[in-house]
Amino acid sequence: MTQTNYNLYAHFQQQFERRGDKPALVLTGKPSISYADLERESARLARYLTDLGIKLGDRVSVQVAKSPEALYLYLACLRAGFVFHPLNTGYKETELDYFLSNAEPAIVICDELDEQLMAKLCRNNNVAHLLTLNADGGGSLVTNAKTAAADFAVVDRKDDDLAALLYSSGTTGVPKGIMLSHLNLRSNAECLLEAWGFSSDDVLLHALPIFHVHGLFVALGCVFLSGASMHWLQDFNVDQVVDHLPNCTVMMGVPTYYTRLLSNDRFGQTLTNNIRLFISGSAPLLSETFDEFLDRTGQSILERYGMTETNMNTSNPLMGERRAGTVGLPLPGVDVRIVDQQGVDVSNGEIGDIQVRGDNVFKGYWRMPAKTAEDLHADGFFNTGDKGTLSEDGYVSIVGRSKDVVITGGLNVYPKEVELIIDSLEGVKESAVIGLPHNDFGEAVVAIVVFDNDTDHPDEEAIITILKEQIARFKVPKRVMPIKQLPRNTMGKVQKNILRNQFCDLF
Repeated sequence: MTQTNYNLYAHFQQQFERRGDKPALVLTGKPSISYADLERESARLARYLTDLGIKLGDRVSVQVAKSPEALYLYLACLRAGFVFHPLNTGYKETELDYFLSNAEPAIVICDELDEQLMAKLCRNNNVAHLLTLNADGGGSLVTNAKTAAADFAVVDRKDDDLAALLYSSGTTGVPKGIMLSHLNLRSNAECLLEAWGFSSDDVLLHALPIFHVHGLFVALGCVFLSGASMHWLQDFNVDQVVDHLPNCTVMMGVPTYYTRLLSNDRFGQTLTNNIRLFISGSAPLLSETFDEFLDRTGQSILERYGMTETNMNTSNPLMGERRAGTVGLPLPGVDVRIVDQQGVDVSNGEIGDIQVRGDNVFKGYWRMPAKTAEDLHADGFFNTGDKGTLSEDGYVSIVGRSKDVVITGGLNVYPKEVELIIDSLEGVKESAVIGLPHNDFGEAVVAIVVFDNDTDHPDEEAIITILKEQIARFKVPKRVMPIKQLPRNTMGKVQKNILRNQFCDLF
């Protein structure tokens, strides 16, 4: 009896071989990329990297722009049994140094523009190989792999074998490596395929980054398991999106995408007649945006709820009521419960901690067994760190984040990481970083700073300039607001809810 190969790529490959010359990626101003191209070029890269000495289970750290070649690389890592480690293209030296020291990759792949910096980091962290891949598809990776044979059998993987490693900073400021297995990714993609009705007739508008769960696992999983096509945009440009919408049937985006579409005079019902489904996630969708979008297009945005550790947990229904202000119902195979601080289920409508269980839930935190044991309970439930309610008919609503994560433009910002840098500045006594409502980004990062009275201190512009040099641009506060003292409770904990209320109208 032949053992089933649980490698995620083996499941994608069934569609790749069946679809052949069908366009998988429709590009702007360039020839389309077919399913046969995906199969051939991912095999070529898998062969080259294996011949280079990259072994089963090795981490492949990747900080590159979105391109078809970057997609080939992701697929090559899956089929060869490597662990794909994508890095936000905005990360700076200090951040990258930590990720490489912790993940211990066998190889790093970056843009040529960053090669000098990355070479230094690779030397510091004993990384054996460094290759380049540019936004235009050039670079040493593709050049060197051209002579490799486009023939590579998909490596057998078990369900719990590691497929990807993504990092998500914690409230302590120390990033956590999130271990995602082939089962985690495959089970969630299969579930979403059914929940959202994907078929080979669909055409997805893909304007999301591919270093993030949303654009990498959710979008690509739905397309590749169904044999659909996608219009592949390098980033979200509202005019390009408007141009491509009439030729698509599904769009996935963060709330910022939808607010920007609504602010475009060209956007309206005529452009969306061919779209059967608009999906939003990665940050809360305001009820006002939901209502305005419905008025403008006649369509309700489908909001869902997920996180790096779990991929998708809940979704408003494809057929049925898409309820504004909620993230819908638990997906098939996913258990959701709302509990109090003692772990006891609360009554419907009461606020509590959201916990989830299912094949979608990650294996644990990379080399952090104590943190894994803290968040992953013996009964299989994962404590998400989000607070929410459950309605009588099963709809989940998220009311807050117990970990104070700021979600700006669909990307997570962990306040402690930013606070540590600000607090280290001469003349700064302490700081608190919060998220405030913002029409474009959903939330904007804002730093509330207490300065020392007896010393000179940097002004707002200087602090922002310093931060831009040390952390990714999306983490940098849009404003720095001075305050005489931070509000604290009787236990000395900063009451960020008071700060959020005090500065709520800043934008």
